Amino acid sequence: MIESTFEVSEDLVRDLLREQHPDLAELPIREVPGGWGNQMWRLGDELAIRMQRMDTGPDLQLKERRWLPILAARLPLPIPVPVRNGAPSERCPKIWTVMTWVEGTPLDHGSITRGDHAAETLSDFLRALHVEAPADAPTASEFGAHPRDCTDGFEHFFRAVAPAELADGIREVWGDAVAAPAWEGRPVWVHGDLHPANVVVADGTLAGVVDFGALFAGDPAWDLAAAWLLLPAGGASRFFDRYARADEAAVRRARGLAAMKSLFLMSMGRNGDRGLPGGKPHWGPAGRSALDRVLKGL
Repeated sequence: MIESTFEVSEDLVRDLLREQHPDLAELPIREVPGGWGNQMWRLGDELAIRMQRMDTGPDLQLKERRWLPILAARLPLPIPVPVRNGAPSERCPKIWTVMTWVEGTPLDHGSITRGDHAAETLSDFLRALHVEAPADAPTASEFGAHPRDCTDGFEHFFRAVAPAELADGIREVWGDAVAAPAWEGRPVWVHGDLHPANVVVADGTLAGVVDFGALFAGDPAWDLAAAWLLLPAGGASRFFDRYARADEAAVRRARGLAAMKSLFLMSMGRNGDRGLPGGKPHWGPAGRSALDRVLKGL
């Protein structure tokens, strides 16, 4: 059985390029810090190599290879576009993909200072993304379910990190999301995993969106939660005014999902503080700030 984790070196990356894409092999290579499911390496100024790390199978990268070139053409922000495929080999038993590099600083290492501009940019991006998906689009899995089907995950994060003084408010928001009517529209394209590590910023505003491994066709509320997760205080109201497609039920589901995702970020932060594998210490404060925004509503 192939191990789910697989660390690689710069020398191995260059050898893989020489074997499979020799015309790219002499470009400068440098590792990009961070990453969870995948390990990223810059390749020259315009490309990056996405290599499986925690992802246990090839499906997520194969999904990106299939759909991102189609989506990129009509989205108003840059997203990574696969340009070359890397196959498993004796030295590297997992697939890898050469993609375009999205310039900017990940929001978990940056900040938004132009809040109104960012709210409008996020709204425009999601309006362009949230169109009816084709029949063969990937379906929802653990990402994309109605909040009532995510109770186990919510309870896990709630018990782990929910501040006692906020517990009642968090449960009220979550309970309202669970009680909200389900999405009844046609399935639309949904990024599914918009949080501060999966967007980049430049000049104080959103500049790109990355990591489409959770991409699916379904309920847009999973992306609407980003209004609280990504935007500064007050940004959610401006976002929903411009988005103009979310009914009351969608906002209720989105707000509950934002609460759960905030707790997830706080849990990853605590794991990082404890030195546990995969923990992200800097995600804790981001999650707590997002949770405060969720509890204040729009």
